[in-house]
Amino acid sequence: MGQLTNTMRRPQGTRPRKPSVPSASAATSATAPRTGTRPAGSAAASGAGANRPSLADRTRARTARISVNRVFQAESSNYYFLLGTTLFLVVLGLVMVLSSSSIDSYTARQGFFGTFWKQGVFALIGVPLMLVISRLPMRFWKRWGWVALAGGVGLQLVVLFTPLGVKVGGNLNWLNVGGVSLQPSELIKLGLVIWMGVILAKKQRYLHLWKHVAIPVIPVAGGAVLLVMAGGDLGTVMIMAGLLFGALFFAGIRLRMFVVPLILGGAAIAVIAMSSASRVSRIGTFLSEGCTDYADSCWQTQHGLFALANGGFFGVGLGNSKAKWSWLPAADNDFIFAIIGEELGMIGALVVIALFVALAIAFLRIVRSSKDMFSKVVSGSVMVWIISQALVNIAVVLGVIPVLGVPLPLISSGGSALITTLIAIGVVLSIARGQTKETAGDPDAAALVAPGASRVAAAGRLPGASRSQGLAGAGRATTAARATPTPSPRRVVRSK
Repeated sequence: MGQLTNTMRRPQGTRPRKPSVPSASAATSATAPRTGTRPAGSAAASGAGANRPSLADRTRARTARISVNRVFQAESSNYYFLLGTTLFLVVLGLVMVLSSSSIDSYTARQGFFGTFWKQGVFALIGVPLMLVISRLPMRFWKRWGWVALAGGVGLQLVVLFTPLGVKVGGNLNWLNVGGVSLQPSELIKLGLVIWMGVILAKKQRYLHLWKHVAIPVIPVAGGAVLLVMAGGDLGTVMIMAGLLFGALFFAGIRLRMFVVPLILGGAAIAVIAMSSASRVSRIGTFLSEGCTDYADSCWQTQHGLFALANGGFFGVGLGNSKAKWSWLPAADNDFIFAIIGEELGMIGALVVIALFVALAIAFLRIVRSSKDMFSKVVSGSVMVWIISQALVNIAVVLGVIPVLGVPLPLISSGGSALITTLIAIGVVLSIARGQTKETAGDPDAAALVAPGASRVAAAGRLPGASRSQGLAGAGRATTAARATPTPSPRRVVRSK
């Protein structure tokens, strides 16, 4: 008995051992029959693992979420700046067309809202078309932009050489088909913008050589301008010439290469100006010190100045213009700025000028953010087109230059001018969207370039390796990493 007590006595300085309790897996494995089947606990764990999504499913879900985020991705400030300014000008134009055209529309037996409803329909066509075009990629315009130029040139030939051409104000520049009138020169402007961007981008390395600039520009662009010049539309020819020079400028052409084209263009404009008796009369009246023929050559310009003077600082109120009562010709078109100054005063006129300045700033910001030649040329030439046309129109109303018959962009009545201008702005908006995709960072996209996911993508891109093989390889690597035992800290035994 003493020997048994001495045997069971524990050594001094040691702790008593706890009785070992068999684990659930050990108990299960001990009680389970050895028939080759898995225990119940192992089957339950296997079922839970089967319900867990695999790595491939999680990667597909993450990719789908990134795609949805890109669809609803917020655009850049340049995009919304240009879009907001454009929509504001279109709405203001509809309001002023309603006010300025009500009397002439009523006398033409179209009711007070006849011209306004037409302009509203054009706006309902142009604004959604602009938004749809803004979603198109730039490669679409690089491939199909020449169609607009070819179509405009073809329609201009129809105007010049068929009875379908209509002469308005002494200029043969309108096409009347089935009671619908359109101006092919506006479509030529749009086509030249895109075509110049494509050509100058292709010849970017050779733009320092004047032959590579002159060969494509003079035959195609110069021929298109000559067709419009044959119709006698001096104002549109000047806008198109400015558009071409703007495209060359934003392409980085050396300034000394502009000397000869400027001289030739000035000579051509002088020839056109002297080819029409009415145009010579208007230019002579403008150059004279004072105009006294208020009933003929000075009628339109003088009544435009009368309208501006009548408006004063605050204006006579919306809809209260006196000049629109058949005193001012083309009150809803070429001289709509005079009605704006009369009804909304100097404040309203300055607001319109400020909106066009804001539009120019939006274009310049997009040009500055552009990284390729096509984007710079297209954005810059559209800016020159719209802003120069607005400046010419306002200068004519103020009496700074002779009357040229150029409408105020986005505000004056006219369907072909409004729709083509909105399409051109839509092209620039698509360029701004492309800049957003290049610069915007997506936090979810960073998850796909994690070490594990990058190995999956790399395995999927290897020649002869499928996506499933890449995912399987990544899964095996993850399993091996989990199975690697981690070193445990050493136990320090102190001896007494």
